[in-house]
Amino acid sequence: MTEQKESDVFSIEKIRRAADRISDYVVRTPLLSSPMLDRAADARVWVKPEALQLTGSFKIRGALNKVLGLSEQDRKNGIAAFSAGNHASAVAAAASIVGCPAVIVVPNNAPKIKVENCRWWGAEVIFYDPATEDRAEITQAIADRRGLTIISPFDDHEIMAGAGTTGLEMAEQLIAAGQKPDAVVVNCSGGGLASGVIEAMAHYFPDVEKYIVEPQGYDKMAHSLATGEVRHNPAVRHTIMDGISGPVAGKLPLEVLLRHGVKGLTVDDDEALAAVSAAFYTLKAVIEPGGAASLAAVLSKKTIFAGKTVAIVASGGNVDPAVYIRALTENPLRPA
Repeated sequence: MTEQKESDVFSIEKIRRAADRISDYVVRTPLLSSPMLDRAADARVWVKPEALQLTGSFKIRGALNKVLGLSEQDRKNGIAAFSAGNHASAVAAAASIVGCPAVIVVPNNAPKIKVENCRWWGAEVIFYDPATEDRAEITQAIADRRGLTIISPFDDHEIMAGAGTTGLEMAEQLIAAGQKPDAVVVNCSGGGLASGVIEAMAHYFPDVEKYIVEPQGYDKMAHSLATGEVRHNPAVRHTIMDGISGPVAGKLPLEVLLRHGVKGLTVDDDEALAAVSAAFYTLKAVIEPGGAASLAAVLSKKTIFAGKTVAIVASGGNVDPAVYIRALTENPLRPA
């Protein structure tokens, strides 16, 4: 059997190194709780609100860790990324922070707020049609032509480690609060956040139950976990949870999630919108539908979580105003 090099193994040490590298640039987001939310969930719920992070999502953590680790020449040449939105604005911000050019390839149905965020940070935005074009191929062609370094949304240990600093902080905050979680629940698309957070949380709480949450009908990572092979989602999205409905699961994140025996859950759009509303009413927190999927799972699946202490990552808050208004008016979840 061939031994793996230390550089090939994803570990808590990589997450700790990422935390040291990015600490001067990112926000150490709080860990929130609410008696009203606990009653609504029939559980003790702790929420890590990454909407308060720079660029409004956890994605800046991984993007900065990767970009800060590039050579001076690579940064001078510039970087490229493809994303439904949050990774895009994170890479744009990271490029601005280190002073390098960035090209972002974005689906033509991406939320307007996320596109505007990319442009605000100074990135060049190029659109593609997700129904007929492959985002990775388009980005690779641009990168080859211009000599850019592609920053993966999730399938990269440095991206995963940066995202994992969310879980490292959460574990430290839970310990400081005297809390031992029974379960950790993380939104999942490609798996960069889920793999990083679960690696960190499992280190501090070895017996914690581990769950990922995906949109109903777009649970590619759950299918990947079941088969042990990378799976894809349908080509065209019909879910409001745009941030976690990307086309393919990540190979490297899948390896980590398989090692930890992670279980997959799904939520539908109404459940996600209800969780957006619940976060507003109980935590006064703004969360986008995809970012609220983990909270939606805890609120809607009480046979799994009732009576437990549950740690949740609310991964982002870049929600279009019209969607947010819809959540508060059509799907109000006000705890009794």
